[in-house]
Amino acid sequence: MLVHRTSVAHGFAIFTDGNVVGQFARPDMRLPIGYALAYPDRLADHPETDPLVAVGGAIDGSATVLGFERPDLERFPCLGLAYRALREGGTVPAALSAANEVAVAAFVAGRIRFGDIPRCIETALASVERAELTLDAVRAADRAARVAASAAVEAFAVAIQRSP
Repeated sequence: MLVHRTSVAHGFAIFTDGNVVGQFARPDMRLPIGYALAYPDRLADHPETDPLVAVGGAIDGSATVLGFERPDLERFPCLGLAYRALREGGTVPAALSAANEVAVAAFVAGRIRFGDIPRCIETALASVERAELTLDAVRAADRAARVAASAAVEAFAVAIQRSP
């Protein structure tokens, strides 16, 4: 997996013949939010600048270099947790998603620190039973992860209240 620092490269499809097609857009959330609001249609959104300039080119027409690099998993621990969940498979990705929702909501509400998000997720994943992928198992993993993440949030929230 590679990341693009300026966030203009959003995805690629690699075909069986080796051809690669990329999806590039402005580095903001207007496009995905527009997709969500207008699905299955698309909103008309014509940027005032040249599309290539909008995705990182220079106004003078000079070339843009698309630099990709491996992500720093220590700096972005939630990405490492996501990789782990994908490797484990089964219901683990569903549990990760549920724990992430609980932890992020607690952060947004000011109940935990930003750095506590991956700790809450990791705590929840450690306590959730792994199972093969069925709808009932996914629902159970989601519920269990939310309970475990909520307990972790409470523990971290208490720590925040006690710290000076």
